[in-house]
Amino acid sequence: MRNDQRGDNKLKIIPLGGLGEIGKNMTIIRYGEEMIMIDAGLMFPENDMLGIDLVIPDISYVLENRQCLKAIILTHGHEDHIGALPYILKKLTVPVYGTKLTLGILTARLKEEGVECKSLRAVSGGEIIMVGCFSVGFIRVNHSIPDSVGLSIKTPVGMIVHTGDFKLDYTPIDGKMTDFRRFADLGARGVLLLMADSTNSEKEGHTPSERTVGAAFNRVFQNATGRVIVATFSSNVHRIQQAIDTAIRYRRRVAILGRSMVNVVNISLELGYIHAPEGTIIDIEDIRNYPANKLVIITTGSQGEPMSALTRMAMSDHRQVDIIPGDTVIISATPIPGNEKLVAKTVDNLLRLGANVIHRREEGIHVSGHAARDELRLIHNLVKPKFFMPVHGELHHLFAHAKLAEEMGMNRENILVGENGAVIELSRDSGKIAGHINAGVIMVDGLGVGDVGNIVLRDRRQLSQDGILIVVVTMNRATGKVISGPDIVSRGFVYVRESEQLMDEARSRVFHVLKRCTNRDDSVIDWLTIKTSIRDALAQFLFEQTRRRPMIMPIIVEV
Repeated sequence: MRNDQRGDNKLKIIPLGGLGEIGKNMTIIRYGEEMIMIDAGLMFPENDMLGIDLVIPDISYVLENRQCLKAIILTHGHEDHIGALPYILKKLTVPVYGTKLTLGILTARLKEEGVECKSLRAVSGGEIIMVGCFSVGFIRVNHSIPDSVGLSIKTPVGMIVHTGDFKLDYTPIDGKMTDFRRFADLGARGVLLLMADSTNSEKEGHTPSERTVGAAFNRVFQNATGRVIVATFSSNVHRIQQAIDTAIRYRRRVAILGRSMVNVVNISLELGYIHAPEGTIIDIEDIRNYPANKLVIITTGSQGEPMSALTRMAMSDHRQVDIIPGDTVIISATPIPGNEKLVAKTVDNLLRLGANVIHRREEGIHVSGHAARDELRLIHNLVKPKFFMPVHGELHHLFAHAKLAEEMGMNRENILVGENGAVIELSRDSGKIAGHINAGVIMVDGLGVGDVGNIVLRDRRQLSQDGILIVVVTMNRATGKVISGPDIVSRGFVYVRESEQLMDEARSRVFHVLKRCTNRDDSVIDWLTIKTSIRDALAQFLFEQTRRRPMIMPIIVEV
């Protein structure tokens, strides 16, 4: 580590995503002209983002300072931490460090998007690497996906500890516990800043062990008379392993369904993160060769996603699997906020088809991958930071975590609750929010990345709410006389055949506008003014008559 000889340079922490929201996690750590990026995740669109597939952080700041970026450091393989990389790595060429499974999942995602990256560098828990002026250590932690790590980042100003997403599981499925000794050792040496997961900061107690889900699976499998269908996140490798283990116990074959599930299971089998005796996992096409009580299907769709395998089965629209009476469906996940209605609809459809659906949290078929308050207290006590910054959570999660730190005796001035775009400056003795940069979002719609903004979304919302009215009129270019029309086409506004009087009056209003605009003495006809006048006149009239505001699109054909 080089000495701090850079004068007044401050250490800067700049979150570009993940604060005040669940998803698209991305944080920049900068000192002088060198910086690293921690995680690069995506977020699924909110309900008012019509037609949008994914949302990723705005990386304008990174692109403007691309010469300073030395590496991207990944904490684990969830989409909200790696999902933006297929888009970012098209614009940036830097080393990407992550654990073996994290890079395995990332490689598959990059391949799907046709992105080539030759600078993926595998690391393991306990390893320390040098990246510019930063010394980055990887600390093994438990989460809902294997190979998750926290980070120790030694900077010229002091040590930063970033927990990543974590929980303290004393009986992990793979036997690899959180490295408490490493956290305690860092705390003993002195930690300038702790950045800690806040997702469950409002929940008292301790998050149950992943192993408890296996006991719940055992109870369900024991009573199941037909097929067992388990829906969970494709990245929840430990959950998948437990489903496979339980299937083996009851002498059932396992079929994997859903593109992302198949990809993750294949990668995990290849890398040794999932274990199954030969012959246990069969092709989905072969399920017809086995009786129902000898089958388990592990599938995507735990969030009720419209195109997911489970949702399509529930709609009787899946090409390979139909729900049959006697099926037991386990939805082993808690709905992400905003997905509750989708999940409820899927459950209702499954019940309608005769399935027995196990989905309530109290039935023990899901546990969180994030630390509750007792675990957070332990991490704070082990690390003993001078400054604290809650990360990964909506604003109420961040404030709850900040209050917990204060209750544990931390000085309120040393607790830094930031938001996306905040520039947090740290010295050895002080910490403050020193400014803000642009930290918006980039929306992905099909093949378009960033070409849909607020104006387009506003138009989509208007179209979805009140429809569109198209006015077509043909006019003489020289004289401005109307040759034909005006014709009015309505889509999503009113049914024309049942609203003839309204449409006739609308045509009359348009004709009156045309007459007024073309009877002027101006030698040049202002087509833009004519269109604006048509739009304004119709908007006022239609709102008076219907209390609706359709999008109005005047089209003038000049001949």
